[in-house]
Amino acid sequence: MKSKLGLDFNKVNHARGLAKDIALDVQKFVDQHTTVSVERTICRLLGIDGVNEAGVPLPNVVVDQIQERGLLGDGISLFLGNAIIETGLSPQEIAEEIGKGRLDITKLPMHNLDSIKAALEPLVDESVAFIRDNRRKRRELIKKLGEGPQPYLYVIVATGNIYEDVIQAQAAARQGADIIAVIRSTGQSLLDYVPYGPTTEGFGGTFATQENFKIMRKALDEAGEEVGRYIRLCNYCSGLCMPEIAAMGALERLDVMLNDALYGILFRDINMQRTMIDQFFSRVINGFVGVIINTGEDNYLTTADAYQAAHTVLASQFINEQLALIAGIPEEQMGLGHAFEMNPDIENGFLYELAQAQMAREIFPKAPLKYMPPTKYMTGNIFRGHIQDALFNVVSIWTKQGIQLLGMLTEAIHTPFMSDRYLSIENARYIFNNMRNLGDEIQFKEGGIVQQRARQVLQEATELLKKIKELGLFGALEQGIFADIKRSKNGGRGLEGVAEKTGNYFNLFIPRMLEGERT
Repeated sequence: MKSKLGLDFNKVNHARGLAKDIALDVQKFVDQHTTVSVERTICRLLGIDGVNEAGVPLPNVVVDQIQERGLLGDGISLFLGNAIIETGLSPQEIAEEIGKGRLDITKLPMHNLDSIKAALEPLVDESVAFIRDNRRKRRELIKKLGEGPQPYLYVIVATGNIYEDVIQAQAAARQGADIIAVIRSTGQSLLDYVPYGPTTEGFGGTFATQENFKIMRKALDEAGEEVGRYIRLCNYCSGLCMPEIAAMGALERLDVMLNDALYGILFRDINMQRTMIDQFFSRVINGFVGVIINTGEDNYLTTADAYQAAHTVLASQFINEQLALIAGIPEEQMGLGHAFEMNPDIENGFLYELAQAQMAREIFPKAPLKYMPPTKYMTGNIFRGHIQDALFNVVSIWTKQGIQLLGMLTEAIHTPFMSDRYLSIENARYIFNNMRNLGDEIQFKEGGIVQQRARQVLQEATELLKKIKELGLFGALEQGIFADIKRSKNGGRGLEGVAEKTGNYFNLFIPRMLEGERT
């Protein structure tokens, strides 16, 4: 299809090639290292769950044992597989023995590597089959119930109490929401463990736990049966436990995950080495189970100017696309992020927003693009705010975005009431229905404001990608390329949880998920 913006796709392909080189350079580093959270994820996928008498999650207890001995680089698979052979116990039983102080898996006689892998393979196959079945269940429920049209209407619940979240989430589904995102409790991304069990005391959101995932999944399935369409569940696969939360989501059939290491680096000061390693395994899991990932480029525009920094969003989208492809995520599962965040006082700001959104759609035609509402310039004036959200909705339906994070007229005042969500859903549904095919009917003026803006942003993004390729992604992050925030390669949280892999290292889940059947 010819570009409505008159984009030169030779330039687009050049930019994509630069991004691929950047991603491959990062992947070389990732392939040589592991982290405590990657190893804890393997434990969870092998069935280890629960906490010890002190309330410490058993995956942490098990991995801490090898880390304290300086053996993290060998990987937990080596020691768990060996312990299965030596003790005849299951991974859960081994973890419980370690938790009680009765077993040190690093001191057992070591068997040969082939025998150890053979001991783990049936458990890995069982876990992978369970996750594949969750993908099948989602597909069957969508076929049975149907689903809302894109853009999917995405709203949040954030009470701190999972049971209150359920009430609000089911109400939102009845009002017309397609995706329910359970906001995480403030600061959970900085915890180097996953809380356990149902929780009722989150602050600014609800803790992401496997039990909370199970409770909300059940509630949304019930709501879906009631309203006659599949309701997707979203949570946050980011922070110091990225791959663990991806595994929990896969086991409990979540559908959408915010999954972007760059967000954690820039806005939570998580060490860049740690979180890029964690991101890869988390995306392998998400790709395999059919989760749509959401990336966080929209956040750049909360600290940098949306007009001046528009090209950084596009450059990051190119990089995130390539990193996702390496992890086995197809384009149809890439909710690449951007936002309607320009200062409303800019003359023709709507046209610049339109250019940015249309450009993203043309460059990433298969991606269910994640479009964020205005937040930075919401003032508490609910009448103006509702208009800003309406213009945002117009751009979205015009340019065929995939996931619409609905703006709230009370943004900057309080966490949304159920009535606020209703008004936002009503706003979007009215505009989407009345303008469904607007984009099909309109062409842009040759050489006009919209076309010139898109071409300018593409050119600036390409120049930025050239610079990032020269510096490497880590070096670019140190220079503050994105969001006007500088981070140190050896700074931030979590670096102590990184180890270089030894010759004994293996992770059977990655090849199974990258190469395995997904039907």
